[in-house]
Order: sequence, then C-alpha cells, then structure tokens
Amino acid sequence: MKIVRLSDNIWSLKTWLLIPVHVWLVKEADGVVLVDAGISSMTKGILSAIEKLGLGPLKAIVLTHGHSDHVGAVKGILRHTTVPVYAHRIEMPYMEGKLPYPRRKKAAQSVAAGLAVPLPQSASGELLPFGSLQPYLTPGHSPGHVVYYHEKDGVLLAGDLFTSKRGKLNRPMPMFTADMAEALRSSAIVRKLRPKRLEVCHGSSVMNPADQLDGYLGRHAAAATGSASSPSA
Repeated sequence: MKIVRLSDNIWSLKTWLLIPVHVWLVKEADGVVLVDAGISSMTKGILSAIEKLGLGPLKAIVLTHGHSDHVGAVKGILRHTTVPVYAHRIEMPYMEGKLPYPRRKKAAQSVAAGLAVPLPQSASGELLPFGSLQPYLTPGHSPGHVVYYHEKDGVLLAGDLFTSKRGKLNRPMPMFTADMAEALRSSAIVRKLRPKRLEVCHGSSVMNPADQLDGYLGRHAAAATGSASSPSA
C-alpha cells in the first residue's frame, strides 16, 4: 500500500484492483479519522499506516457511500478496534441491503444492519461538521453519496463524485452510477467550495478543480441522459 501525504493533516492510502483505490486518513486533535475503507485486502495496510504515521488512535470511520469498494475493510478494522462508522442516513437502507441501489435489480448488503450510524445533522437537515471535515450531500453516484471538505487544508475528499486521469476531472463510472445527471449536478459543490485539491477514490489528484468544471460539464452533460436509463445487474 502506498502512503502519500497530501497536506498538513491528510494522507492518502492507495492500492490497486485493476484501477486505483484510495482511502484517506485525517489527523484530528485526539486521533485520526478514516474516510472510506476501500477493499477488504486493505485492512492490514490501513491499520499499519495509522500506527506507522503516529497520528494517534483511530477515532471514527466516515463513508462517502456504501458501495463494496468503499466499505471492504470496515469489518476487519472493527475486529481490531471498536470505533463508530458514519454514513448519510439516505445511504443506509441501500448499503444494509434493505433496498436495491437504483439501476440494480437486487438489494445487496455491504455493511451489516445497525453497524453504521447517520452523520450528525442540524434540526433543518444540514450536515454538521465532523471534526475538521465538513460533509456535503452529493447524490447521483449513489443516493446518499457524501463528500468531505477540509477547509483548513483546502482539500476535498470526493469519493466517487468524479474519477480522474492525469489530473483531469472525469465522470464517475457509468456502470456503477445511479443517476449520472444528478451526479453532474452535484459536481457544483466544487464551484461553491473552490478547493485547492480534489481527491477521488479511483484516479489521481486534481489541483484547482473549479477551473476545470465548465469543461467537465460541457463534455459529459449530453451523455448523462442516456446513461441514467440503462439498468445494470
């Protein structure tokens, strides 16, 4: 597993499963938060990286969404240490196997029912800060997809809101995206936040991504309508 320091408080952990798979460690005052949990084979590497970096104990796991390549190491990590796992409340019935993800024929459980708890929300339904991270609901790739913004470091941890190649924004993988048109609309968060750096699960770092957004939307808007109507197994 490759460990790369992205900023003062954020590290990327990367492995390969035909394509790159990234998760992130975020340093907090009292320990470290893991953003996404990758695939099951990453369990040992994630735990080793936390110990090697000396960032303090793991305090929580926060998920961008519940697809299997983002939650794979949760079970193994929880066998080693007991920490809370958070996801958006909208995502929970899908990842717990109570509902099939949109465009999927069957429900499939990726996280045991009751294991995760909802990200904290205000009385009006806005996601509250989680330590140094501000979550934002960005549906489309999945119904309850969330990105996490570290304002101090200017880094947006974007999960599968995008993919990227050679530092260029690309759309999330159509085969696994519930509603591409909605995912494209959710990309407006980049214009709102204007992060210095954007990180995706599958791809490379994107610097100053807001500068690319108009071109990204122009390239992919026409294709979004057709992709949303084609079901996957």
